[in-house]
Amino acid sequence: MADFKTLDDIGDVTGKKVLVRVDLNVPMSDGAVADDTRIRAAMPTIRELSDKGAIVLLLAHFGRPKGAKNPTQSLSLVIDGVADVLGHSVMFIPDCIGEGAEAGVAVLAPGDVAVLENTRFHAGEEKNDPAFADALAEIGDIYVNDAFSAAHRAHGSTEGIAHRLPAYAGRAMEAELKALDAALGNPAHPVAAVVGGAKVSSKIDVLRNLVDKVDHLIIGGGMANTFLAARGVDVGKSLCEHDLVDTANAIFDAADAAGCTIHLPYDVVVAKEFAANPPTRTVNIHEVAADEMILDVGPAAVEALGDVLKSCRTLVWNGPLGAFEIAPFDAATVALARTAAALTREGSLISVAGGGDTVAALNHAGVADEFTFVSTAGGAFLEWMEGKPLPGVDALRS
Repeated sequence: MADFKTLDDIGDVTGKKVLVRVDLNVPMSDGAVADDTRIRAAMPTIRELSDKGAIVLLLAHFGRPKGAKNPTQSLSLVIDGVADVLGHSVMFIPDCIGEGAEAGVAVLAPGDVAVLENTRFHAGEEKNDPAFADALAEIGDIYVNDAFSAAHRAHGSTEGIAHRLPAYAGRAMEAELKALDAALGNPAHPVAAVVGGAKVSSKIDVLRNLVDKVDHLIIGGGMANTFLAARGVDVGKSLCEHDLVDTANAIFDAADAAGCTIHLPYDVVVAKEFAANPPTRTVNIHEVAADEMILDVGPAAVEALGDVLKSCRTLVWNGPLGAFEIAPFDAATVALARTAAALTREGSLISVAGGGDTVAALNHAGVADEFTFVSTAGGAFLEWMEGKPLPGVDALRS
């Protein structure tokens, strides 16, 4: 984190107009915020700046209006949700640039908090148009990025503006960057990575990047079937990308060259249909029948994977081991997640996880709060795991 300025470096903000990029792209139900997780994540930064006398101006997108105003995607819809979490009133400003924004900002006093209208109502936002970034910068004195979840986008409010105002990482962004650095940037070895999910095709770049960075790569989910097939295993009617067998073999070769051990299940839970609580068998991977599909990692393999984690200092996790949404195919994910949580509690493991399905799986296992850090940034977390540059982060580098 040495190359990022944070709120600790910001100095006196009394009366200063601080543009804070946050993630307010929250799920809605019946006109109200249905899940305020992202709002709560931004609160430490908002409260700290407000308490120090800043005029806090929240920048965010909401939905995909594609550069046109759309009342169904107005950030006015989330004002009550923000105010409820903050504990006091929040003003809504009906534009994020120009006279409409300037007029709204002009009536604010030190300590006030306002939400500016959806940045994506302007085509210049997603195009990272210099004129749009200039217009954003005109209404503020300082820029703070607290939306890691949008950091993989080179947009006006995430990247362009950071070159026009003194730029800092907010508390949520700071916590995320520190956790990611501890997970893969400068981790304590040995390092294990759990990568699951349905398809290898969606995580080829993740796997290629990880084999050079981790000591143990644990592959689960439907994607494990493709790797098993590459090793000559008949996976029956399991989800399997047979056209990617050569890709899987290339990843095996890269792992061997890097000294990374790839772990695949050797016992699995199979069924003839993907449904809740169907008849199942736990079998060796070479005993899968032609009319069966692999839907979870078996208990013996999970126990062995737990022993792998016990030998490691760091864990990064993205994706479930099985079809965890339907019982009993959640068993392996729950068991290994609880092992990781126990090791984290006792202080022997740094555990960092991210991705939508991953967060849901850890919540299902009841251990999300026991991991060292759980990221709610889907696309940005995945691109970080792929080793890709994140424009919104790079723009904050001092």
